[in-house]
Amino acid sequence: MTLNGWLQILVFAAAVLLVTKPMGLYILKVYDGTMRWLAPVERAIYRLGGVDPDEDQHWTRYAAGLLLFSAVSMLVTYAALRLQGHLPLNPFHRAGVTDRQAFETAASFTTNTDWQSYSGETTMSYLSQMTQLAFHNFASAAAGVAAAMALARGIARRSAGKIGNFWVDLVRGTLYLFLPFAFVLALLFAQQGVIQNFHPYVTATTLEGAKQVLAMGPVASQEAIKQLGTNGGGFFNANAAHPFENPTPWTNFLSMLAIFLVPAGLTYTFGRMVRRQKHGWALWSAMFVLFAAGVTTAYWAEAKGNPIHAAAGVDVAAGHGNPGGNMEGKEVRFGIATSALYATVTTDASCGAVNSVPDSYTPLGGMVPLVNIQLGELIFGGVGSGLYGMLVMAILTVFIAGLMVGRTPEYLGKKIQSREVRMAMLYVLIFPVVILLFTAASSVLPAGLKGLSNAGPHGLSEILYAFSSVTGNNGSAFAGLNGQSYYYNTLLGLGTLFGRFAMMVPALALGGFLAERKIVPATAGTFPVTSPLFVALLVGVILIVGALTFVPALALGPIVEHLLMNAGRLF
Repeated sequence: MTLNGWLQILVFAAAVLLVTKPMGLYILKVYDGTMRWLAPVERAIYRLGGVDPDEDQHWTRYAAGLLLFSAVSMLVTYAALRLQGHLPLNPFHRAGVTDRQAFETAASFTTNTDWQSYSGETTMSYLSQMTQLAFHNFASAAAGVAAAMALARGIARRSAGKIGNFWVDLVRGTLYLFLPFAFVLALLFAQQGVIQNFHPYVTATTLEGAKQVLAMGPVASQEAIKQLGTNGGGFFNANAAHPFENPTPWTNFLSMLAIFLVPAGLTYTFGRMVRRQKHGWALWSAMFVLFAAGVTTAYWAEAKGNPIHAAAGVDVAAGHGNPGGNMEGKEVRFGIATSALYATVTTDASCGAVNSVPDSYTPLGGMVPLVNIQLGELIFGGVGSGLYGMLVMAILTVFIAGLMVGRTPEYLGKKIQSREVRMAMLYVLIFPVVILLFTAASSVLPAGLKGLSNAGPHGLSEILYAFSSVTGNNGSAFAGLNGQSYYYNTLLGLGTLFGRFAMMVPALALGGFLAERKIVPATAGTFPVTSPLFVALLVGVILIVGALTFVPALALGPIVEHLLMNAGRLF
């Protein structure tokens, strides 16, 4: 580890802190209706869609609208990918995507996962990238923030029983939040050298005389919303390690900041909505503590390097002209510190973009991204999903605190009773059930084992990471698992759907139930949700829930692999 590496991490952390309040205030204005500079466009969309913007919906109607929109848009994308070979803006005449891969891709992008079992530059046409994948990058992000705002309204309102209008939230999030910020970020990316064109692919001659095809395309515009919407799908197979996609330290820094921008701001927005700004900062603090622990562990593990390499005479100590540590799978442009930071940020926020290969990390370094996902997509988390995931854990925390003192638990003036706890537990249990069942099946079935490129604990880690990633709507991969088969395309696609909607609907139900509760005044027995004690208890609940569900699987994968590495038995 070096001073320069720690300074890069500290500068990024400070930047996240600085943007939280202004971003939170902007988001609040977007969703409370005071941001109206595109009002004519907004009204036209409502008229075209037959939407009554003044309708306040019950949670069941809100959830039905979200599910209907997602289902229809997924079917449209599936059809467009299958028909890709007959559509324009296809300079290299890409054929239609196969049925199994079209299903997985349509499900993945609809759910904000963007898992890719294909190489983007050799599979997708420009039209598919721009009209289908980029559309979902906007729409799935806006739907996620809409769900978070619905739960927040349910907590903030006083016996209203309604949680807003899904169609209004979807339109406002797209028009006022993601479109303008993506436009500005795309310009910044293009200025730094991210390509943006419609040129045919270029054939270049290397210094050795070989021919190499360089992919072109509208990359800057796709990358901007990919990062802002915590989508993660790369235009290129190499994702953010590709120099056309992430050419400079500034694009790398802006990419990471864009990933955390909306999730961090939403904590401040929530504090303003419930009139408990200190509680918003308490949620932010819990997220930051978990982020700091993750990046510290990943940086330490990667900077320490592999003892087997050291025993073989490889210099793993950092020095002048030598980065030291474990540089396998990392871009020399970014080094160990920024690679570890990027891997932590992207898995904290369910983004899935990568500028290095987790498959080549040390066992503990690779375990950090895996654990980040398995904690539940809430360390800042995806746009929207991070907030509502953290709110579910906050409700469980006050429930546990209430049991400790023998009184009915309250959260921000709302009593937490049996049906609220059932929804919270349903949310918590769905996630590990899907991951562990699919992982267990794939670890023993021939179709699952066929996709492995590694045996032993590392092979288990590859399978576990894949199903954790899709169910957590992250989209990153260890890169050692071949997912291009009917078996994996089907299960991974189903994992994205379960991880998105089977968890989002209970969160909306929880918001609807809380919206019906009256706000009761705080008493001396009310558990304070703004104190360091609450932050510590919240972090503890998150870690305990993760430990109880995933530690046995982790012990058979990265933990065993770490012990074998230190015993000098990994090659």
